[in-house]
Amino acid sequence: MIKWLAAILGYSFFRFPGAILGFLVGSFIDNLTGSGGRAKTILGDLTRQNVSPADFELNLLSLCSIVIKADGTVSKREMDYVQQYFVSTYGKEKANAIFRTFNDINKKHEISARRICAYLNQRTRYEVRLQLLHFLFGIAQADGSVSNPEINKIREIAGYLRVALRDFESIMAMFVQSADNAYKILEIEKTATDEEIKKAYRTMAKKYHPDRVNTEDEAIKKGAEEKFKEVQKAYEQIQKERGLN
Repeated sequence: MIKWLAAILGYSFFRFPGAILGFLVGSFIDNLTGSGGRAKTILGDLTRQNVSPADFELNLLSLCSIVIKADGTVSKREMDYVQQYFVSTYGKEKANAIFRTFNDINKKHEISARRICAYLNQRTRYEVRLQLLHFLFGIAQADGSVSNPEINKIREIAGYLRVALRDFESIMAMFVQSADNAYKILEIEKTATDEEIKKAYRTMAKKYHPDRVNTEDEAIKKGAEEKFKEVQKAYEQIQKERGLN
């Protein structure tokens, strides 16, 4: 659609040469936005700038590596969690190729969380960065518990990703148990009124609704659905405690 509009606009200004140029530019934009067909990767649906899929995948894998190494031990369960994610998302052959490339790069260069996050900030929407944090906490929990060093590292990454503290604590509460988890997930205090709780639930349900993460990627969809369910569970728990209707 864009290519035809661009062709018409080009013709109105520069006649036939303008129409050709407009068509070519419009076709390029169509391909970027997906109407010309795109790979079913995280990048294809969730990025807001043109960027190499290989670069995005390697940066994502680098963040995984940082979290896995955060507590000084490399857990097989955590490694399996990451591998299963990449295999389910990209297929076994491509996932293995990504891992091989990552291992080669990792041997030659030190991984910088700040640099990686600066790269992602320019190319992903805020909702996607929230999903990335959810994924990193999932890795940390894969061995049965989330350690303090892992929490601190993910908190550092969240800062680099420009994620608000309340959003970080909300996601963390989905993985790290505490007495007021339900309230943290809804990003409210225990002293909140019943009306404030209802309003917070509506806000959080909208923020974490799977439709907010517009993607064909099954792994990302699953993560979005998990967050949405946690928000619902938190609200139901508070409803039960307070006798809300």
